[in-house]
Amino acid sequence: MNEQLLQYEEKVIFNLRELYSKHGYLPYRMSKFEEYEFYIRNKEFMVSDRVIAFNDTNGKMMALKPDVTLSIIKSGEDIPGVKQKVYYNENVYRVSKSTHRFKEIMQAGLECIGDTDLFDIYEVIALAAESLAVLQKSFVLTVSHLGILTAVTASLCADSRFQKQALAFISEKNEHDLKALCEQYGVNDDGYGRLCRLIHAYGERRSVLKMLESLCSDEQLDEVRQLSTLLEASPYSDNIQFDFSLVGDSSYYNGFIFKGFLYGIANDVLSGGQYDGMMKKIRRRSRAIGFALYLDMLEHLAPSRRETDVDVLLLYDETVPFAAVAAKTAELIAAGHTCSAQKAQPEKLRYRQIIDMRKEG
Repeated sequence: MNEQLLQYEEKVIFNLRELYSKHGYLPYRMSKFEEYEFYIRNKEFMVSDRVIAFNDTNGKMMALKPDVTLSIIKSGEDIPGVKQKVYYNENVYRVSKSTHRFKEIMQAGLECIGDTDLFDIYEVIALAAESLAVLQKSFVLTVSHLGILTAVTASLCADSRFQKQALAFISEKNEHDLKALCEQYGVNDDGYGRLCRLIHAYGERRSVLKMLESLCSDEQLDEVRQLSTLLEASPYSDNIQFDFSLVGDSSYYNGFIFKGFLYGIANDVLSGGQYDGMMKKIRRRSRAIGFALYLDMLEHLAPSRRETDVDVLLLYDETVPFAAVAAKTAELIAAGHTCSAQKAQPEKLRYRQIIDMRKEG
């Protein structure tokens, strides 16, 4: 395979497929269309609730798929002891955060759905780190745990409105408004200090675990400690950090959540976590964890465009035998060149060398 002919995104997808297949994940293929009603029923779980819809020939309302995870969940079944382990690379169609217009977004990722346990959580997070390493060696994968975040906020105030707003301010690292919120709901300075410690609980995993010991019980920290120990076996262990200012949507996620960042790109390029609550709302008994990699973000990393379209522009006319053109083309390709045989010079074609067989003839 001539890698020069592969686009950057194609190389990435090829390498990701190979990585996921090694761990027993199977390819998942889905139609570009899904019943519109299915997405509207579950719009609370989508990044954007705006969907491109149309009437099919039978009159049924259909939609261009805005999400992959929902379709994977819909296609599976709950079998004790069994896990559905799939990976995908699909285009989704939804409103872009940057342009606020509909955009075709290339997305890759994997889902592990079924009778999952701590091993599956470890494997998915380790694969998220390896996925980032495929793109760039300079990356950080930050991991948090919604169970701990909600337990700390709930211990300070039973009001769900306080808990929701406190988590939002923690996510923003907004200590000023967090202080005002605590005063509004009668949370004392000690409680405010506990919340601030969550904001600063990020970095190397062992250091963060030390910081959390004053906030959580050993029982609450047990799963986080076990995961951290398992992650030490990853070749990218140092790139995987804890960050308890990372807060996900509690209507979608529960347990472990994580985000991946690459050097040179401001926003996260990978996002994932456990979504058992979402499974329950869609009437599935299984547990689930997965992540999505937003390949449209990679345009900032793609190598600069080649200076030329082809190596050689080969010109011929009716005076040159076709056999001679075929032979010359084959000779150039065998020598490792790319070649475009033309009767006239295309206006926008960029080439390194021109061979005019008309003159030679």
